[in-house]
Amino acid sequence: MDLFDIAKVTLPSGPDFSSEQSLIKELNVSKASAFICGVDEVGRGPLAGPVVAAAVVLDPAAVPVGLDDSKKLSAKKRDALYEAIQQNAIAFCIAEASVEEIDELNILQASLLAMRRAVAGLTVRPHGALVDGNKDPGLDGLPTRTLIKGDGRSLSIAAASILAKVFRDNLMAELGNEFPEYGWAQNAGYGVAKHREALRLVGVTPHHRRTFAPIRHILDE
Repeated sequence: MDLFDIAKVTLPSGPDFSSEQSLIKELNVSKASAFICGVDEVGRGPLAGPVVAAAVVLDPAAVPVGLDDSKKLSAKKRDALYEAIQQNAIAFCIAEASVEEIDELNILQASLLAMRRAVAGLTVRPHGALVDGNKDPGLDGLPTRTLIKGDGRSLSIAAASILAKVFRDNLMAELGNEFPEYGWAQNAGYGVAKHREALRLVGVTPHHRRTFAPIRHILDE
């Protein structure tokens, strides 16, 4: 039984390595030496801040216990896994596309750009990639499989989702120290009531996405 099979047996619920195994089989490479990266992004919906993507190549012999879709985990659990993933992964990279790039390209294309940057920043060259969602980001000829709701199905994508979310949440909390009126430490830039009220009273910051309708309407007024 190889390492990918062991990991699948010892983590029977939630995401597993079956998608990684399937891609390795398609690529006809040795499981013992195959590097498959999981890729995910976070931050497509907020009114402020960059979009962030992560790419992770897990070590099947050292998978942190409890990996799952980041949205299903408590903040405390995500923070613990954030550290564990970085300590145990074969390789990982977290990358951004800026507010300016979001406004120039549109949010979808900026998200795909952040994914490409994350994969390009890995210290190993993967044999293939599993990407959350249904959009292939175009990873410089790297064999890629998209996986809808992949963060709940693939351990590699789940790990990427955790890295991307914790990194972005921390970044928005830091920006919130500079602009405390918007509550970014709590809402991560999403358009909740407090954020929208601050936009009405205080105005638009350099970190707001000017092409998003609520921001554009304020600027037009």
